[in-house]
Amino acid sequence: MRRTALALERRFGAYALVRRGRDLELMHRSMGFATLSLVTLAPLLIVVAAVDPLREGGFASWLVDGMGLSGRSARALTDIISPPVRVISTTSVWGGVLVAVFGVSFAGSVQNGYERVWGLPPGPWHRVWRQATWLAGLTAYLYQEVLNRQEFQGWERVLVSASTGALFFWWGQHFLLGGQIRWRSLLPGALATMVGLGGLRVFSYLVFTPLIVDNALSYGTVGIVLVVESWLTGVGFVVYGGAMFGRWFCEHHWMPHGPHRR
Repeated sequence: MRRTALALERRFGAYALVRRGRDLELMHRSMGFATLSLVTLAPLLIVVAAVDPLREGGFASWLVDGMGLSGRSARALTDIISPPVRVISTTSVWGGVLVAVFGVSFAGSVQNGYERVWGLPPGPWHRVWRQATWLAGLTAYLYQEVLNRQEFQGWERVLVSASTGALFFWWGQHFLLGGQIRWRSLLPGALATMVGLGGLRVFSYLVFTPLIVDNALSYGTVGIVLVVESWLTGVGFVVYGGAMFGRWFCEHHWMPHGPHRR
């Protein structure tokens, strides 16, 4: 049995994947992702959604679409988000600058996570322009996801969302890592991330949709924020876990003897 277990481990490299997740502190890093998303990224997206020229519902619509909510749960979440006009009227120039700076710090955290996944040293401080560009790309990606909801339905939307999402996470890893990892090595991670996000969306629809209503009745706004924080933790787990799975897949199955770095 021991020989069989060792043979399976060598064949599939399952233990290597578990060990890498433990070394990366995947759950702790995912919780940090969720906290930074709520504290630094959400205010920036609220401001961006407030100046949306197409008026696609503001940040609340973005969040509801991402979590796959509907009905009472969607209305409960929308009620705690400030309306666009109010946001614009109370946001100063310096406030907007600070919100953007905080958003860049979130991008820096994601970059650090990708560097840990691929065993790269931290990038120099002057690469902050990459973080700002990635943040703009993330905002554009989330915005087009809301537009896709209006243009496509059913499997057409699934195909379009999966394609654009895979392209974004493929490009995002390569860009934040400064091109140090080959494109072909990053593709499995991008695909795994989209598969994970699809599964998370189904889980959110089945679990978080009724949970938001229950928490709103029991705990009010705090209960809704806790559900959103839990969902963001899942997103962080998928983002980092997808990249980690991509490296593991390349090393054990796709290109076990091929170079990954330039």
